Amino acid sequence: MQPGPVTATVITMGARNRYAGTLLAIGHGIIEFPLMVVIILGMAKIFEMPKVQIAIGFAGGVFLLLMAIQSFLSLKAKAGAKPKALHRRPILAGIILTASNPFFLVWWATVGLALATEAVDDWGIWAFALFALTHWSVDLIWLQILSWASFKGSASFGQRFQQIVLFICALALFVFGLLFIYKAANLLNTPL
Repeated sequence: MQPGPVTATVITMGARNRYAGTLLAIGHGIIEFPLMVVIILGMAKIFEMPKVQIAIGFAGGVFLLLMAIQSFLSLKAKAGAKPKALHRRPILAGIILTASNPFFLVWWATVGLALATEAVDDWGIWAFALFALTHWSVDLIWLQILSWASFKGSASFGQRFQQIVLFICALALFVFGLLFIYKAANLLNTPL
């Protein structure tokens, strides 16, 4: 539930599509479920490598900057204009945002790994399956709530309110993009 690029994107997409949260969660799950399995099988060290974090950080940062620019440009478009590119594809946005978020990957390689291995050690592989499904279900419910609230809010509060919220979300995406690139650039100074 921590605010981040997925939150900003679901609010932006939710203003136009009440089911954007569910669709984005599906895209998120397409990356997250295999990642959980790979990490539980011992591949977590790969995501802790500086080279991998640098590559993911730069790629994620550029992607977020492009989404922010696209969002800023859509604010200038007519109110009835359809959104372009990824704003029409919440599943694809969920896949790309998840795969290109270095914080997400590092979280799974550290905190997520500890939670998953504890579930397996204490209760076996079925506990891991239940943990994975429960974790993703919480993401699904939260993202759908945000999407629905954004959709209802834009309908209830009008076009001006929607423009303000979309501007704030675009600005958040831009800041997150810069943050990803900044952190990746700082990693260039560490031994690879």
